[in-house]
Amino acid sequence: MTAKHWQPTRRATLALCLAASWLAAAPAHAQADNWPAKPIRIVVGFPAGSFTDTIARAVSDQLSKQLGQPVIVDNKPGANGAIGVGEVARSAPDGYTLLVTNSSSITINPQIYKKITYQPKDFAPVTMLLDAPFILTANPDWASKHQIRSAQDVIAYAKRNPDKISYGSAGPGNIAHLAFAQWSNRTGVKTTHVPYKSASQAQLAVLSGELDTQFDTWSALPQIAASKLLPLAVTAPQRMKQLPNVPTMAEAGYADFNVTFWAGLFAPAGTPPAIVDKLYEATKSMLQNEHARNVLSKQGDMVMLAPEPFGQRIAKEVADWKQVIQREAISLD
Repeated sequence: MTAKHWQPTRRATLALCLAASWLAAAPAHAQADNWPAKPIRIVVGFPAGSFTDTIARAVSDQLSKQLGQPVIVDNKPGANGAIGVGEVARSAPDGYTLLVTNSSSITINPQIYKKITYQPKDFAPVTMLLDAPFILTANPDWASKHQIRSAQDVIAYAKRNPDKISYGSAGPGNIAHLAFAQWSNRTGVKTTHVPYKSASQAQLAVLSGELDTQFDTWSALPQIAASKLLPLAVTAPQRMKQLPNVPTMAEAGYADFNVTFWAGLFAPAGTPPAIVDKLYEATKSMLQNEHARNVLSKQGDMVMLAPEPFGQRIAKEVADWKQVIQREAISLD
């Protein structure tokens, strides 16, 4: 018998390849079919009580009800969320370690931190949870003392008093930090950035007068309603329905200054698509949960983007922020 008689036919080769492919995929399918069979952990890279933590706890309650397993929030604060995010990037892609984080952690941190331990490709997007603009707020006493009633007044004061205005954010490289730095550079003024561990801590600093101003989250709305914070502008193309008398940054004289931030749910890259889909459907059910809607609506607009369009938005924002980061020459250890 010649050697060629031992070579498999094209049909036999195809059958062998298909069988090998099926056997390789079988464990993942079995894993997805049985998932979840034990408690799930959601890592949050920010402190308890922060914007991201509040959202994560609403998500954990909903997932626990929908999936029939305990879902635990595990806070790992530090480095503008990078510590917790990096831990999830290194976790097994089995659906039992998840991440709730904000847009800074995914689209900005990997581009500005020299020693970052992850990249956007290390995650499987599950769903965007909400989207929101920032609110430019100021300490009312500081604003009254210096006759500041608008965003333009802030810049005019900064021009008269270089480096005197202090503003806060949830950490170096946070979107609120980049947005204020970009605004300062566009207008040719010098301002002083003071980083905190969370947006809520920065907000407390403005409330107490420790800081003058900042781009704040929607958590500022109750303080604004109580006249404890002065709203000057919002970073959206249109006015917020909750603040109909507060102009957009464009209306305040700063065209094309539109900055929004989001919170999203992620799994480690390589998580079986069937598990990602189950997570998306379970999370999307928050839209029908009145309590969950109430919690999230205080933080932003609920936007349950599916995995694929969410991934597309992330890719676009990575490219957009890259231009800002390069222009502002921002780099952190």
